[in-house]
Amino acid sequence: MSYSIGVDVGGTKVLGGVVDSQGKVHAHARRDTPREGGADLNQAIADVALELISQFDVDCVGVSAAGFVSSDRKTMLATPNIAQWNGVNLEKEIGGRINRPVVIENDANSAAWGEAKFGAGRGEDHVILLTIGTGIGGGIVIDGALQRGAHGIAAEFGHMRVVPEGHLCGCGQRGCFEQYASGNALLRHAREAINASPEIARNLLSLGDGSVSGLSGKHITDAARMGDAVALAAFNTTAQWLGAGIASLSVLLDPRCVIIGGGVIDAGEILLAPTREAVERYMPFSGKHPSPRIVAAELGNEAGLVGVADLARYRIAPSSSV
Repeated sequence: MSYSIGVDVGGTKVLGGVVDSQGKVHAHARRDTPREGGADLNQAIADVALELISQFDVDCVGVSAAGFVSSDRKTMLATPNIAQWNGVNLEKEIGGRINRPVVIENDANSAAWGEAKFGAGRGEDHVILLTIGTGIGGGIVIDGALQRGAHGIAAEFGHMRVVPEGHLCGCGQRGCFEQYASGNALLRHAREAINASPEIARNLLSLGDGSVSGLSGKHITDAARMGDAVALAAFNTTAQWLGAGIASLSVLLDPRCVIIGGGVIDAGEILLAPTREAVERYMPFSGKHPSPRIVAAELGNEAGLVGVADLARYRIAPSSSV
């Protein structure tokens, strides 16, 4: 049995897992993410890998993290949330500590590959993953190969401009997709409805601290499951934007399957059903252009770990196309 290690670097934890060639995770190890980043984070990743290497015969290690990665998958060029990691050659810094080849990959690409190969998209060669959380990220698999783009930063779906001079986005532009179809957008849609008619939101507000600012995505999801009209309307508005975006992506990339992941997918069909309807409504060449299957992600928080472990395995094989 061939094993590789996937390490998912998040804001609070460094989670590693031993993954076989079928995508099964056999063991885990974790460390807290050092706030200092840099050398301390490199050591934490190495410690996770070494703990797992002591238990399994491992060929290589993949590291998944948010940020821009060099085309040779060795260097973290820029990362928004980790200190002292910009321009760091992680293959050298970590590989030298564990005596194994190390491959670095963007976290959304890692998750897309994991879901496409072992999760909700298995068996399909044309897959898009949309991760719906605070923002919108994702990845693209076409003809069974992960698409990174000319500079390695493809599939930044959240920053497609969908509303000229719309809401200001963290990227500096206005009207980005994630300002209308993300988890943060879901909160905005609910809060706008409540501010317009506070009397209709007593049930929803009671799930939090009673204030509009105290609402969370989980409160809105819980309320929607109970049939709360405000929560359901917020999900429907989010789904309309999401469906319109998927329709546009479909005429560009023609995926067979679009996988929805991230925290908002906890709502399941409350989000997926109106999104499918919106895709049909907004699809150009309606009735003639095929629509993709729209399904929930299956691997949850392990998608990135599983995906980057497999990408590392392919990367060290000369015949690999990924």
